[in-house]
Amino acid sequence: MGFGSYDESEQQEQTTEADEGEAVNVHEHDHDGDVNVESDVDTDALVDRLGEMREE
Repeated sequence: MGFGSYDESEQQEQTTEADEGEAVNVHEHDHDGDVNVESDVDTDALVDRLGEMREE
């Protein structure tokens, strides 16, 4: 066989014997929630700081 070729018989009848108990559940840690941020800095100060950062 040359470069990039393959035996088509290897591509037929492939079976996987995966144990369902070992499968990863991607939805195991899903949640619907809210995010709350508490800060001692007022909104005007944060907006001013953002403006300073943009100027830099």
